[in-house]
Amino acid sequence: MASKIFYLLGIIYICLLDKIHVRGQECRLIGKFDLHGFLESKGHELIIGGMFPFHFRTILQNDSAMEEPKSPKCEGFNFRSLRWARAMIFAINEINKRVDILPNITLGYQIFDTCFTISKAVEGTLSFLTGQNETHPNFRCSAGAPLAAVIGAGGSALSIATARILGLYYFPQVGYASSCSVLSDKFQFPSFLRTIASDLIQSKGIAELVTYFGWTWVGTIAADDDYGKYGIKLFKEEVEKHGVCISFSETLPRIYNKDAIDKIVDTIRKSSANIIVIFSSDIDLSSLMEAIAETNITGKTYISSEAWTTSALIANPKYFHFLGGTIGFAVQKAYIPGFEEFLLNIHPEHGNDDLVYEFWEEAFNCTWPTNRALFYTNISLEAAMAGRKRNVSPIPCTGRENLNTSHNTYKDVSELRITYNVYKAVYTIAHALHNLDICVKKYGPFPNQECANVLDFEPWQLMYYLKTAKFTLFTNESMAFDDSGDIKGNYDILNWQWKDNQTMSFVKIGNYKDLGAGSFDFKIINSSILWNTPNSMPPRSVCSESCIPGTRKGIRQGEPVCCFDCISCAEGEITNETDARECISCPSDFWSNSYRNECVLKEVEFLATDEALGITLIFLSVFGASLVIAFMIIYIMYRETALVKANSRSLSLLIQVSLVCTFMTSVLFVGKPEQWSCMARQITLALGFSLCLSCILGKTIVLMLRKKSAKSKFAERGRDAMKPAYQIIVAVIGLTIEAGICTAYLILFPPWVYKNMESQNVKIILECNEGSIEFLCAMFGFDVFLAILSFITAFIARKLPDNFNEAKFVTFGMLVFFIVWISFVPAYLSTRGKFKVAVEIFAILASSFGLLGCIFVPKGYIILLKPERNTEEIVGGRAVTNDKSSPGTSASISSEINNTTISTVVLDD
Repeated sequence: MASKIFYLLGIIYICLLDKIHVRGQECRLIGKFDLHGFLESKGHELIIGGMFPFHFRTILQNDSAMEEPKSPKCEGFNFRSLRWARAMIFAINEINKRVDILPNITLGYQIFDTCFTISKAVEGTLSFLTGQNETHPNFRCSAGAPLAAVIGAGGSALSIATARILGLYYFPQVGYASSCSVLSDKFQFPSFLRTIASDLIQSKGIAELVTYFGWTWVGTIAADDDYGKYGIKLFKEEVEKHGVCISFSETLPRIYNKDAIDKIVDTIRKSSANIIVIFSSDIDLSSLMEAIAETNITGKTYISSEAWTTSALIANPKYFHFLGGTIGFAVQKAYIPGFEEFLLNIHPEHGNDDLVYEFWEEAFNCTWPTNRALFYTNISLEAAMAGRKRNVSPIPCTGRENLNTSHNTYKDVSELRITYNVYKAVYTIAHALHNLDICVKKYGPFPNQECANVLDFEPWQLMYYLKTAKFTLFTNESMAFDDSGDIKGNYDILNWQWKDNQTMSFVKIGNYKDLGAGSFDFKIINSSILWNTPNSMPPRSVCSESCIPGTRKGIRQGEPVCCFDCISCAEGEITNETDARECISCPSDFWSNSYRNECVLKEVEFLATDEALGITLIFLSVFGASLVIAFMIIYIMYRETALVKANSRSLSLLIQVSLVCTFMTSVLFVGKPEQWSCMARQITLALGFSLCLSCILGKTIVLMLRKKSAKSKFAERGRDAMKPAYQIIVAVIGLTIEAGICTAYLILFPPWVYKNMESQNVKIILECNEGSIEFLCAMFGFDVFLAILSFITAFIARKLPDNFNEAKFVTFGMLVFFIVWISFVPAYLSTRGKFKVAVEIFAILASSFGLLGCIFVPKGYIILLKPERNTEEIVGGRAVTNDKSSPGTSASISSEINNTTISTVVLDD
């Protein structure tokens, strides 16, 4: 029996040892972290975690594989982040005092320093999950108050790293400064929410700002993290929709690299872009600003993202000569009552937080006289080994230093923006916990309408209340999250201006508010902006100046579309807008003006009656017709004289009538072409010349036949056969044939008014289209035929033995006629517009004057000035004259020698 009892006790002992061993394995510390921050957990039911970048960076260490790895130390104290952390503590204290939120529960806090590095942020995250300072996230061994949610972890890159871990457990995380758009992806980050808008909104706002000022040539600089890369990516996508081009796109090195920084500075110097958009945190950007300050780069305007718009690290007076006029987006700010007093209520003697001691030493440049000085001395040694030097003041701190006399961003409450986001994050968690606490049983949101226990809930249960939390802050701002865990964006647009010649001030010049459903409200007060330009006017940032109306864009091969040449539109094409891609052809009745920016009515050209050329031609026509009429009057007055009666005075009068007709036809060619004038002028001209040439032919045929009969034995018979009636018949036959051709022409192919736009682009030549060229050639071809017959017959009869030989003058008249019209053809074909009509009128007038001068002027000379020669004896050659003014023909001279005279002059009966 005793052996059995001993055996049973042995088994129980072994089981207890195994259980103790297993538990030891579960909670064994496999890696200690060197985490610093603030802790207040005793006496509180729930804890809210927080992560803030109290330092700018970690100290690089050359770890040896022979030694145990150590958690890196941090350096570069961040006053701004301490203010953020104090805002979290202030909000928790405020909530604990309220009776309307979590009345029976008090909240504590545990805050870690991320040192602005992912590794430290992950260390803090693992510590939150395990409850201990170890790297074993699947077990939480802390026996203290449960952790409700985590606020943080600062920048987007840090929050992305921590959210991936917390999301595995669906552990609630509320960001206050992580605006990267990728965090809206609930598939990757299911438990992340934030009190700052997504960069999707900010990128659209910056793109709208760039578009508003007409900047089409922009440089971009991004931090080498998700915040910078995604922010610039979204910005590029938005501005490219509006035709904006990227001059250069550079990335800031995550770890300081002088060569990389110098390359960016050189790119900024060489670029013609005067606008530079920077998506970066102030910490990552500080090294670039230092490098630019050492150069002479000015005249650039920087557009800042919200991460550094109000950063005191960048808004340094020594940077104002090149950063003055910077325009940036910033989250809305608020004045938090009582917060300034709370910030001043900090002292190393009030606690034992290492960060408070470090803050005091950095604020007053002294060393706190405790064993903690040894801690910072070790940090300084490690920093020196890493190539940096941390200044440790030999002056001891007294504790009587006054924060009001210090100058740092910790106590600056003028720009509480991220600070306000931290405040909102705390209240968001508090309202979610409150809603969870007041859940009524049997009416809960969980399966079977159950409620969760506020002191023992699962992370996913609190996530439900966080997503559905809706409340109003003391600023009357409503808080609510969309399905992506984001809030609506509402940004102030700030301008960096010099204040009191001492500090940089952030002047609000506008606002950008997301209204949802793709709409937004964008306002800019131009008069409030300080521009960093010599003339204080908005800078221009274009690769190529805009193409003015009248020109179009010509793409440069291998360059962005914003880089182009302005090419003038061709004649007849215009552009009436700036930066047109294609020229527009003018309508047929219009033509481009000299600037190629407007289509104007084409000038209608015709030989007008009110211009000098038209008036001159009309005068010559009327003058010629008047001369002919004058000769007609002379002929009528002296119709019974021998010279008038010689060779059919009826034909002579008809020739004079036809010449009046041809002279006056010229007037039909002057003036705006009309349908009736187009039909009348060529017909009248053809009929006039036909009548004239037919009558001349009737005269010259008689003269030719007389010439022939004078040489034959049947002179008297020839005279009887050539009576004046036959001459009229010849004229009528010629005129009838021409009239028939003209009638057919008018019936079948009548002329019409034609707008000639082919000859000249800038003008519409209003002219007559002659209809059928064949009929026109037939009409004037018949006139040419009559002229040739007249010339031949006159040439044959040129040596008649008259004292006044009409055939000789007709021959000269026909020669003039031919010369004129042969010269007319090439001149007519080589001219355009109204001068073409003028050439035809000159030909008509010249030929008409030629016929008038050759046929009638000699007769008029004898009739008026030599009336003694106007007798039948002298005209017929039967009497000898001593007047040499009109020399006799060879025939009359020979007759005179032979004392025999033969009359060849036909007198009217």
